[in-house]
Amino acid sequence: MKETVIRINPPGASSFNLAELWENRELLYFFAWRDIKVKYKQTYLGILWAVLQPLLLMSLFYLVFFRALKVSVGMSYPVYTFAGLTLWGLFSSGITHSSESLLSSSQIIRKIYFPRILIPLASLLTSFIDFLIAFVLLVVLLVVFQQPVNWQAVFYFPAAIILTLIASFGIGTLLAALNVKYRDFRYLLPFAIQLLFFSSQVVYSIHSLEQGWLKIFLYCNPLNGALELFYYPLQNGNVATTGVLVSLSVAILFLLTGLFYFKKTEAYFADLI
Repeated sequence: MKETVIRINPPGASSFNLAELWENRELLYFFAWRDIKVKYKQTYLGILWAVLQPLLLMSLFYLVFFRALKVSVGMSYPVYTFAGLTLWGLFSSGITHSSESLLSSSQIIRKIYFPRILIPLASLLTSFIDFLIAFVLLVVLLVVFQQPVNWQAVFYFPAAIILTLIASFGIGTLLAALNVKYRDFRYLLPFAIQLLFFSSQVVYSIHSLEQGWLKIFLYCNPLNGALELFYYPLQNGNVATTGVLVSLSVAILFLLTGLFYFKKTEAYFADLI
């Protein structure tokens, strides 16, 4: 009788078991649903806040930047700002919630084993659900303000969303792992989020800047490349290909760095949390 040999090898220090992640996909949905319930617990309007927050900010930016400061963006300013805030919400929310996800799930991490990467991934999924709700209102605003939309939006919108998800997941995963050992990042993050917002072309257009070096520098913020793709079907202009490539390169760099550091330190999470 032929003997069956089962060999158990330790996981690689820099690789993820995709088959294991797929087997635990239901756990991902559970974590995402849990995050949604916790996020809107004891709120009267609940998930509608995903729409109200960018809507209120859009109104404020319209009064301050468009009516008072006469900022020009080459299209309907309310649509421009709301579109930017919609994508910004996905980006910032994904980073913020992912960075705190391991600490907030410390009890379950100590008790059972599962792929830890599912926790920040669930936080990103929660942010994506909020984005989809806000995107529905964006479509309504496009109709209300009679904003022309190029048919190429079917390609550029998904590309912008994917770039945002890559950047958000990469940065969020890196910060989640760093937060476990170095709690200082919890205090640094709010400042970093503000810096990312004001360096993003949400209330102004990078194309209005004259300094070429400054434009390239701002595209190091991955969201600006995503916004460049997101705005293109709504404007009569050209895509800053160089800027998008810079943003994509930075996003991929953060993704690889975040995944590598997360995997490298994953074994020690239960001891440090």
